Amino acid sequence: MITVDIKTLISRLGPFCTRALEGAAGLCVGRSHYEVTVEHLLAKFLEEPQSDIPLVLRQFNLDAGQVRQAVEQCIEGYRTGNAGKPVFSPTLLEWIQEGWLIASVDLGESRIRSGAMLLAPLARPVQFGTGRYTDLLQTIGRESLLAQFGAIAKASVETPSADDRQKMRDAAAPAGDGTAIARFCTDFTAKAKAGEIDPVFGREREIHQMIDILARRRKNNPIVVGEAGVGKTAVVEGLALRVVEGDVPDLLKDVSILGLDMGLLQAGAGVKGEFENRLKGVINEIKGSPKPIILFIDEAHTLIGAGGPAGGGDAANLLKPALARGELRTVAATTWSEYKKYFEKDPALARRFQLVKLDEPSVETAVLILRGVKDKYEKAHGVVIRDDAVVSAAELSSRYISGRQLPDKAVDLLDTSAARVKISLSAKPDVIEDLERAVQALERQKSAIERDKVHGIAVDEEKLAATVAKIAEEKVGIEVLTARWKKEQEAVRRVLDIRKEIYDLST
Repeated sequence: MITVDIKTLISRLGPFCTRALEGAAGLCVGRSHYEVTVEHLLAKFLEEPQSDIPLVLRQFNLDAGQVRQAVEQCIEGYRTGNAGKPVFSPTLLEWIQEGWLIASVDLGESRIRSGAMLLAPLARPVQFGTGRYTDLLQTIGRESLLAQFGAIAKASVETPSADDRQKMRDAAAPAGDGTAIARFCTDFTAKAKAGEIDPVFGREREIHQMIDILARRRKNNPIVVGEAGVGKTAVVEGLALRVVEGDVPDLLKDVSILGLDMGLLQAGAGVKGEFENRLKGVINEIKGSPKPIILFIDEAHTLIGAGGPAGGGDAANLLKPALARGELRTVAATTWSEYKKYFEKDPALARRFQLVKLDEPSVETAVLILRGVKDKYEKAHGVVIRDDAVVSAAELSSRYISGRQLPDKAVDLLDTSAARVKISLSAKPDVIEDLERAVQALERQKSAIERDKVHGIAVDEEKLAATVAKIAEEKVGIEVLTARWKKEQEAVRRVLDIRKEIYDLST
């Protein structure tokens, strides 16, 4: 059964297979058939004597002409009379999907080639064809072909040159060095060294608890559980900062903390087997890395069902063996509702992780956290944040913003307030904008009255005169306020420059 989007599947075809599929569709249309089938595509594969399948047939002493004749007999038996657009048969799509799985897993290819597709009917001949040609192909031993395929395919037009392979690698991994870790992970320790992580305060107890769990020999995988916004990711970032600063036990001083990006891992992995291959690649690279690695999995509940049905071939079950043997150390994070929904229902998975509870901090702790990150927001917005504003952000967000947790809502409030102050330094004050809109409305009113007067319609001259006077009055008000705003703006700039000079001298 086809389990992937057709466009995604066809995009995995190699150049030769893509041209062959186009030719198969043309053959189908030319003969007024209703479906593009396995036989249409196989006929096009056989037309190129230097492609995979004819080379394989010669290697196993089979007559390619005889096979082509048997395929043609099948095609001639199809129902004709279709005046519309043919469709791809389900069997053909399943064949291409199986070919992709064989190409990527068994042959290590980045694109589907016809030789990989030939291996599918050798394993399940009845599923992909019932003509006489299948009997001829069954004389090829599947295991023997797998063993010899590399040597046979060297002379094939489907084998890309070294330059072509490099281009495919560059296209597949434009943002990294081509390894699974570079493609699907973010290095938290590298970000910490570069100063790209905000300092973490008020979470020392939870970080110590994580370090204790990571130092264990077995079951050394903490899972941080807390409501959205309490700072689960920040705790892991705090651990990365401690690793960089060397403020951890000796066994953790040289580790790298990598964040697994589940979105990147799943993106474009619609073909059956590709997601599993990507995840296995990440796991194998971590296990084989000379430098110890801790894998951080945010929103860990997305592991359940990722890549397959929950409890089957999903990502969680791919991780379980490595976690159980202690070959892979992870830090997971999820919310309480998702933990109860997914992890508690899977005792085998829950046993692999040790719970680290992350409660919402008190207002006092939130103030401490805000004081720690205040400098970052001052630098980002170019403003000075007073301490009473920090305290008010924590207290007021706790009192009036429901449905969210500290410190996230307090940080957002402080960030928004600082952004508004920054905007006010350059944007027009609301009172000036309101007056300008009022003047525009009066101008339109004046124009309407004057237009009626031009057309000989009686107008209220007093109203027209009052409108003109009001416009002049409002414009004077705008000029006064604008001059005052410019003066205050310049004064603020001077104050900020002086404060910056004082800060630079003090540091």
